[in-house]
Amino acid sequence: MSVEENTSAQGTGPEGGVVLPDKDEDVGFTWLDRAIVWLGKKLSLVFAVIVLVSFYEIIQRYVFDAPTLWVHETVTFAGATLFVIGGLYALATDRHVRIVLIYDAVSPRVQRWLRVVHHLLGLAFSGMLLFASWSMTKGAVLAPWGDIRLETSGSAWNPPFPALLKVIILVAVATMTLQFVLHLIRDLRGKGDN
Repeated sequence: MSVEENTSAQGTGPEGGVVLPDKDEDVGFTWLDRAIVWLGKKLSLVFAVIVLVSFYEIIQRYVFDAPTLWVHETVTFAGATLFVIGGLYALATDRHVRIVLIYDAVSPRVQRWLRVVHHLLGLAFSGMLLFASWSMTKGAVLAPWGDIRLETSGSAWNPPFPALLKVIILVAVATMTLQFVLHLIRDLRGKGDN
C-alpha cells in the first residue's frame, strides 16, 4: 500500500501513528490539507490562463494598436490570488521554509517536537495576521457608516479587485490558522513519528 493510499484511507501506519507523506508527494496530512492540495492542483491551471490572457493583451496592444483596460488588473488579481493560496498549499504539503540542516539531522521524535514549536510559532503569527487581515478586509468592504462598499482599484476600469483580494487573504489566513491547529494536535498526540 502506498503512502498516499495509507494516508487517505485511515491515515495510520503499522504502529497506529499517522504516516507523513514522502517528500516528493503532494498528499497532505489532514482532511483540510487534502482539500487544499486538491483545490491547488485545479487552480494551478489558472496560471496557464494568465499566460494566454497576457499574450492576448500583447497581440491587441502591439499588433492591432488596441490595448485593453481589463487585462492588467485581471491578471494581477488572479496571480495574487494564486500566490495567497500557494501559502496554504505549501503548509499542506510540508513544503514551507525550514532549516533542513538541523531538521534532517535529528531523530523523528526530535523532528516532531521541532514541528510542534513551528506550529506554535505559526499559530501565533497567523493569529496576528488574522487580526490584521480582518481589519484590512473590514475597511475594504464596509464604508465608515456601515454600508457595504467594495474598495475599487481607482483605474479607468475600476474593478473591486482590491476588496475581493483582501477577502481572499482573510479566508486564506483563517484557513492557515486552522491548518496550524490541526497539525499541532496531530504532533502533540505523537502521531507522525516513524
